[in-house]
Amino acid sequence: MLDYLFYFFLGVVAIYSVLFVLILIGDCDLYLQFAENFGKKPNVLKDKVVWITGASSGIGECLAYELAKAGCKLCLSARREKELVRVKKECLLHGKVKDEDILVLPLDVLKFETHSQATQHVLKHFSKIDVLVNNAGRSQRALFEETSIETDREVLELNVLGVLSLTKQVLPHMLERKEGHIVVMSSIAGKLSAPNSASYTGSKHAIQGWFSTLAVETFDQNIAVTLLCPGPVFSNLLDTAFTGKPGEELKEKMSSSDKRMSTARCAELCSIAIANRLSEAWIALNPVLLFTYGFQYFPNLSRVIAKRMGLKMLKNIREGRLNK
Repeated sequence: MLDYLFYFFLGVVAIYSVLFVLILIGDCDLYLQFAENFGKKPNVLKDKVVWITGASSGIGECLAYELAKAGCKLCLSARREKELVRVKKECLLHGKVKDEDILVLPLDVLKFETHSQATQHVLKHFSKIDVLVNNAGRSQRALFEETSIETDREVLELNVLGVLSLTKQVLPHMLERKEGHIVVMSSIAGKLSAPNSASYTGSKHAIQGWFSTLAVETFDQNIAVTLLCPGPVFSNLLDTAFTGKPGEELKEKMSSSDKRMSTARCAELCSIAIANRLSEAWIALNPVLLFTYGFQYFPNLSRVIAKRMGLKMLKNIREGRLNK
């Protein structure tokens, strides 16, 4: 009997050791690693109609390229029509799509009153919406005590209420068809306490709560909900980020020496998560990925460790500046 217990214990230790190594060498959570190696490829989304907000730059732009390569029909939305046209041209050059397969639809997510008309425009053009990717949003950098309540409101309106408003316009169509997929760009900041950005972190925690609830409510109606949680990624995020003052932008550039994931790799992993209809996907390099596992499974211990590390070190880890 003792021999069996010993070998059982040894087996458990071996399994957890392998999983720990996979986390250390990986750039995404274990479920997404499995999906990438053994799951469905993005080409299963061929001919699906995907509406992407925030498609003019960053992760949204690169995700459009990935889905175009998979043969998806795309609606590209953002405020800057000129940039959307540029993205469309790139999709046509490198994707498996034709001109009529890509609709450029300028949209300001903060103009809630336009969301109904925009949704009807997409439905008129494609007759359906299979996947809605709520990617539009902005980050924020300032200490809690330096952030005005007006800034908190601006962040919440863009990152949360704008997402909810558009989703509430598209959802009835999906419920009627009993088919659909709501994808929301959350963040690793929605899983743990990211310093120097309480407004942004709070908005992403809110997104996690709202859409985790939606996932439960729509599960038996064949509507999937995927929460994408990237960590530090190269983009224009810091350039356009809110500060602590209302209406102000950070205007900070990322350094090529920062430890951040490439936007293209992040978009590739996002497309795999969408193809496999994962409930949640953590997309980050270490040590951020390891921190996320710590906060998920050992929250009290992780908070103690984080406080001991100090604010400066946590800020540098968050921005991928590990050598400073």
